[in-house]
Amino acid sequence: MTTDGGDATTGRGGEIPLPRTLCDTAALAALEDAPAGALWRLAESGRQLDANVVRIPPGRQVDTHREPDLDVLLLVLSGEGSLTAPDGTRPLRAGALTWLPHGSTRALAAGEQGLTYLTVHRRRPGMQIKPPGTTTPSAGRPQ
Repeated sequence: MTTDGGDATTGRGGEIPLPRTLCDTAALAALEDAPAGALWRLAESGRQLDANVVRIPPGRQVDTHREPDLDVLLLVLSGEGSLTAPDGTRPLRAGALTWLPHGSTRALAAGEQGLTYLTVHRRRPGMQIKPPGTTTPSAGRPQ
């Protein structure tokens, strides 16, 4: 969904890609009764990236997990919390931009105000049917 109408990948005549404003992250981050989970997802056709605005309510967390395939950028939009990695726990506050390299192990915890953040990473390939015995990367990774 784009806020200024039209397809995010082409102009009105369909000939060239045009920049688009996608959402107001400040408005999403300011929602007082926002549910847990993804508040917004990048869904434009032809994209090479995936992005999400995610909300963790106060006192909740995303358990320890590892992203084996993708680097992720995480930008804290509002609230506060912490990132725990094998080298320790570090605070996360609005404005913090964190690189989560592929292969890294991490957990996120929201503080008293909750935690709202934007993640951006390379787009995952679509699901494919593979021959028996072919291994696939782990699914269900938190964002």
